[in-house]
Formats: sequence, structure tokens, C-alpha cells
Amino acid sequence: MTKAELVQAVADATGLKKKDAAAAVNAVFEAITNSLKRGRPVRIVGFGTFEVRKRAARTGVNPQTGQKIKIPARKVPAFRPGAALKSLIK
Repeated sequence: MTKAELVQAVADATGLKKKDAAAAVNAVFEAITNSLKRGRPVRIVGFGTFEVRKRAARTGVNPQTGQKIKIPARKVPAFRPGAALKSLIK
């Protein structure tokens, strides 16, 4: 599902105009993003948790040359589905 399809689904489900549904979807994405930027997880009961995970520095290999390279530590966004979502997908 693309963002446009998500906006259309929200508009259909709520009876909002497409423009208002797009604003609502964008507001949700912005709220999640801002929370993750501050290092705070977003827990949506029945759906899942968005969080920031730390990846440790490691040594990798360039597949073209076979040369070892150092990959620095970094933070990455992650999603962990909730039990209710998992049970719906099974």
C-alpha cells in the first residue's frame, strides 16, 4: 500500500475529504518521526511499537574488492508488531 492509497483508505473509512485525510496521515507520521528523533518509542496498543535501535560498529567486506571496511555504529528506526497484529497475520 502506498501513502496515496493509505490516504484514500482513511478518507473512505472516516468520511473525511481526501485533503483532510492526507493532513491526518501526515500528522501521524510527523508525530511518530518527532518522537523517534527524541529517542522515545511510540507504542500503539494492538498494533505495535516504533523504536530507535542502536547498531554496533562492525567490520564488513566490500563485495567487489574483498577489502575489509569498518562500518560505524549508528541508530536505526525499527518496528516491532504487537500481539494483536501478529495474530491477524497468521
